[in-house]
Amino acid sequence: MKLSQFRFDLPLNLIAQNPTKKREDSRMMVIDRKTGTIENKHFKEIIDYFDDKDVFVVNNTKVFPARMYGRKEKTGAKIEVFLLRELNKPNKLWDVIVDPARKIRVGNKLYFGESDELVAEVIDNTTSRGRTIRFLWDGTDEEFRGMLEILGETPLPKYIKRKPDEEDKERYQTVYAKHEGAVAAPTAGLHFSKELIKRLEIKGIRFAETTLHTGLGTFRPIEVEDLSKHKMDADYYRVEQTACDIVNKAKEKGHRICSIGTTTMRSMESSFTAQKLLKPSEGWTNHFIHPPYNFNIADALVTNFHLPKTSLLIMACAFAGYDLMMEAYKKAIKDKYRFFSYGDAMLII
Repeated sequence: MKLSQFRFDLPLNLIAQNPTKKREDSRMMVIDRKTGTIENKHFKEIIDYFDDKDVFVVNNTKVFPARMYGRKEKTGAKIEVFLLRELNKPNKLWDVIVDPARKIRVGNKLYFGESDELVAEVIDNTTSRGRTIRFLWDGTDEEFRGMLEILGETPLPKYIKRKPDEEDKERYQTVYAKHEGAVAAPTAGLHFSKELIKRLEIKGIRFAETTLHTGLGTFRPIEVEDLSKHKMDADYYRVEQTACDIVNKAKEKGHRICSIGTTTMRSMESSFTAQKLLKPSEGWTNHFIHPPYNFNIADALVTNFHLPKTSLLIMACAFAGYDLMMEAYKKAIKDKYRFFSYGDAMLII
């Protein structure tokens, strides 16, 4: 398939700028692949679509405050530094994106905080906007993390046109977030409150956890028309034995597996056996799922409404079927569903 097939006109006012008052109050479009029906519901009604011993697989990654603002030495020019990943813990080496990049060269020092609480030195150019920096820090690792918490801000995507506030610290994070390492929230999971999870568990639905640290590559524009030539950025993932036991037992007994989000789906599709069972593994995945594709583990998917021509929309089309998904998106625009990270949900069964 071609990239241009995933183009559609999205009114900008449908990109959600704030979360709903309560997590599970977001709307949910339900798409049935067998019947081709599309229904409008609310997320809390997801409980009606699953039964005792079905399994929800979630991504327990935790977003860290990745966006920082520093000053360049001598000139004092304001520089945005977006932390992508820690490359070396003892040496405090980080992979970052800087903006404006043209001003930042190897050897430059950057100062963060009103009293220069944190200083970093640029030690390498990686891409046009990418740099490797080393934080110059004498304290403990715990104190360093604390300083990042104070000086960094919640990395809301650029499509959200406002400054992050205190509420975002909690709401741009799933209630089951555990392992820090993501620069973007696994947004399908944002619709779950602790109360809703409790109600699902009382019904007999089990939860299995995987980890995939979402990087900025998720949002990187696809620039090739031929999708088979697109290279995804690699993200770190881990699937543990506990999750495999829960998922495989359910599969073998004929119960359903629902992937909560595209990142969870990528983890599972990077880690299955010839018998189409989940296997434990950990590493880096650059798995790009596009139609046509046979999914191996999940038979249902919860995902948000994505922007045109993104890898997330393309994966959703691979799961639901291209024509049905594009029809659903037309309906979503007509019915004014909210798009993107803080937007509404879609359940594909």
